[in-house]
Amino acid sequence: MASDDGSDAREGGWSAPQDDVASKLSDFARSLQREDSEAAVLDRLVRAAIDLVPGADEASITLVTARRRVASRAPSSELARLVDELQERTGEGPCLSAVYDERTVRVPDLRTEGRWPEFSSRAADAGAGSMLSFQLFVEGDNLGALNLIGCAPNAFTAESEYVGALVASHAAVAFADAQKLHQFEDAIATRDLIGQAKGILMERYGITSGQAFLMLVRVSTDTNTKLLAVADELANTGSLPERRRKRGPAVSG
Repeated sequence: MASDDGSDAREGGWSAPQDDVASKLSDFARSLQREDSEAAVLDRLVRAAIDLVPGADEASITLVTARRRVASRAPSSELARLVDELQERTGEGPCLSAVYDERTVRVPDLRTEGRWPEFSSRAADAGAGSMLSFQLFVEGDNLGALNLIGCAPNAFTAESEYVGALVASHAAVAFADAQKLHQFEDAIATRDLIGQAKGILMERYGITSGQAFLMLVRVSTDTNTKLLAVADELANTGSLPERRRKRGPAVSG
């Protein structure tokens, strides 16, 4: 496997320690199955990358939307979070450009890196010596990447790329599963919140579940408020948005 800086995964006669890596990755994959939240999955991904990839001192999962807006997920430290922030602030960096074209991007020395001069200089000043990024997914102008940071220059080797690529392949699957889990959790939370609001209205006005839901929809429409926000206000304060409360329940069978 070649990286975008032209190095080869077999440079210096290095040979991939396949059995050892496979064993560790197997343990890593099993550990992911035990997590029951998106945050826990992403945190384990980041910690595993630091543990498994030679040279990695810090890491984060980076989400980029519209090729510019950067969100740092599960950063292992303030440095990792800052590196992601610098990419958004400067509008350049491995996640914002090269990762769209190269699945693996190695930055040997941020002090001398010329592809993203402003980002590289600021990242080096913050304490990052080198970086290694792996593409997790690309969907239109949006991408996800695993960012690894070495505090020293030239922290990453061909072995780092080899092991990192294996970790990234597992991470891509786990990240997709984590996003589905997050969407499922949001759906459950939304359902529960609306259910609480319906229950309050059913008890208060002696109406059916369907009538209570219609009432919430009407409040949402009349007050130009999202349905979930109406339910949240009712569940947490016992009151509906002001305009609707003045008009009363006014539900029909």
